[in-house]
Parts: sequence; structure tokens; C-alpha cells
Amino acid sequence: MSGWIKQLMSRRNKSKLTPNSNFLRILGCILLGSLLSLPAALAQSAASKSDVKTTKDLKDGLLYVWIPPGTFTMGCSAGDKECFNEELPAHRVTISKGFWMGQAEVTIGAYKSFAGIAEVDIGKPSSATAKPVDAESQMPVVVVTWDEARDYCSWAGGRLPTEAEWEYAARGGSKEARYAELDQVAWYQNNSGNRTHLVSQKRPNGFGLFDVLGNAWEWVNDWYDGSYYSKSPEVDPAGPDTGTMHVLRGGSWMNTANLLRLSDRGRSQADLRFNYFGIRCVLNRNAP
Repeated sequence: MSGWIKQLMSRRNKSKLTPNSNFLRILGCILLGSLLSLPAALAQSAASKSDVKTTKDLKDGLLYVWIPPGTFTMGCSAGDKECFNEELPAHRVTISKGFWMGQAEVTIGAYKSFAGIAEVDIGKPSSATAKPVDAESQMPVVVVTWDEARDYCSWAGGRLPTEAEWEYAARGGSKEARYAELDQVAWYQNNSGNRTHLVSQKRPNGFGLFDVLGNAWEWVNDWYDGSYYSKSPEVDPAGPDTGTMHVLRGGSWMNTANLLRLSDRGRSQADLRFNYFGIRCVLNRNAP
């Protein structure tokens, strides 16, 4: 790995950066390894297409899946021996309103549309708005801060999911630590080749969502509090009122299997960016 990428990964950047000013860095991190070997075809969906309701956002061009309201057990899955204290206690949570969740992680192609609308300090607008090659455009965008993830979702007509919404959607009705055998559903340390991969190749969950485990960590809206589960409201918890870090979920291409569990909770300062931090949005749209 080249020195400038290591420098980017370890950066503690306290200034507010625009999406445009870092977009070439995003592409640099991805293209160094991610496009060296491309799979021949996308995996077939394991979820019944007739059961999955989707809508396309006209702004970012991505598909969103309808997640119906429901009740589930949030936190450490029954029988999971790898849980950390922050995943306890397991507790009943009701999501009272359905929502549209990104079927896959936000892609480079979609993020380019967002970055291209603000000509700030990028040298040539064409570098942000040029038509991407198909393979590159379907890679998950990474190296984004929490602020950039929030701003992207807002631009697309949505928002970041709450942590409770994320876990409810990611489980897809499963009560297990993972909704299927890990190699079938996730890119992680053992099979990723140390890079991200095209979105939506692995087996989807029961709601028809891809890559909720692995490929890239996904920012959620909530502040992080390791003891929040002991005081979380039962209906539509929105997280602590304040904090010093935000939550990330799902694990990434570089993580070991113990972190790729549906209840695992990551966290980071909002202004940090790494080549394994990505985005998945909730779309503000009426029920189907």
C-alpha cells in the first residue's frame, strides 16, 4: 500500500471538507485494488422478487426496498458467544413506521452525482461529473465522514437510518447472529482480497438487502453510547441526545468474522474517514 494512502487512512482531519475536495482520493483508494479482478456476473437474489417492494430514487438512481414496521429483539443474538458488553442487554424494540432502505450501499456512481452539484474547490468540474465506467460506478463509495454521509442522504431526499432501523432492516427477520453462512453474504477479511467489491453480489437478507454485513461499514444517525441499550425506549429509539462519536454498522472487507454479526456496533468520530467507511440511506417516501 502506498504511503499517501496510509496517510489518508490515519488522518485525523478536524476541518469540514466538501465532497468534491476529496472525491479524487475516494477514487484513488478504490481503484488501486478494487478493479484488478472483477467477477463475471452478479449473484442471483435469494429473496423472492415477489416479496420485495422496491422504488427508484430519481435523484441518485439507486433502488430502495420497503421495510415494513415490526418488532424484533435488538442486541446480542441468542446463543452468540462473541458479543461485546455494548450489545447488551438484548431488548425488545418496535419500529412503528415502515421505511425505504437502500437495497445496497451507496455507490461511487451515485456519489459522483452528489459531488458534481457543488463546484467548490475541485479543479475541473468534469473530474466529478465525467461518466464512470460501469464497474467503477458500482463499487461502494468509501472514505466518507459522517457529515458527508448525512449530507449525501439529505441530497438524495432521505436521511441516515437510526441504529435501531438499521439492525431491524439488516436482520431481515433473522434472530441469528448472521442471516446465513458468512461467505455467502459478506465480503470480509477471509474472502475480500483486501479490497471492496461490486455491490449486490452476495446473497441478500430476508428483506432483499445486500451487503448489510461486510464490504463497507455503514454510518447511522445515532450518537454512540456503550450503555444505551440499558435505557433505550422500546418504540422507535433514536439514540442518545449527544455524544463524541457516531455509530457504524455491518463490518467491512478488512474485518475478521467476529465483527461481522448483525448486533455488532462500531463507532468513530464524525470527522474521520477511512477506506472502509460507507453509506446506506433511508429514503423519505410514502409507503407503497
